[in-house]
Amino acid sequence: MKSLVSASLLGCDLADLKNEIKSIEQAGADWLHCDVMDGAFVDNISFGTPVLKCIKKYATVPMDTHLMIQYPIRYVDDYAKLGSDNITFHLEAADDPQAVIDRIHSHGISAGISIKPATPVSAVKPFLESVELVLVMTVDPGFGGQKFIPDTLSKISEIRYLLDSLGRNDTHIQVDGGVNDKTVKFCREAGADVMVSGSYVFGANDRNAAVKSLKI
Repeated sequence: MKSLVSASLLGCDLADLKNEIKSIEQAGADWLHCDVMDGAFVDNISFGTPVLKCIKKYATVPMDTHLMIQYPIRYVDDYAKLGSDNITFHLEAADDPQAVIDRIHSHGISAGISIKPATPVSAVKPFLESVELVLVMTVDPGFGGQKFIPDTLSKISEIRYLLDSLGRNDTHIQVDGGVNDKTVKFCREAGADVMVSGSYVFGANDRNAAVKSLKI
């Protein structure tokens, strides 16, 4: 099966959101990745509920919501009610990760858990049987357009091994940060199957070709 592409709207022209969504969907994006940043967990502020409400209004593909915020359990209900098809939160931001996972599942939607480049795989291992997606950040979270960190590839491979050992072959491994037509090959070989890309796909002269290059 070819990898899925989750187009990060952090890389689009937010002043033309409706048309940007239409354009990237027509280019073949499978999901729309929504990076919610609070300026506390990461050193940046992006967008929140009003923008996601607009995204859902125009989107025809699943909304993949990535909460880069402190105390994510406080906001799960809000983002679920906005129509998120998947909600991913950061292990490092949650006092009780299992409680966050359970809250997401209570809305009947997919739960994802994410780790920063500096967080060891051992930290996320206890939750691998509870989630539908594991997001390995391949840059330090907070800003788009960063350079891919090669050392993260070993984490992808380790997580894929653990998931396979648990019989969780259908659990997605998503990568986010510096994903392009060159780095995607390494991510895929390591075991990732969902590629988040913002600057690369939205900044391309030919978005169709850019999205296609990630579906390997």
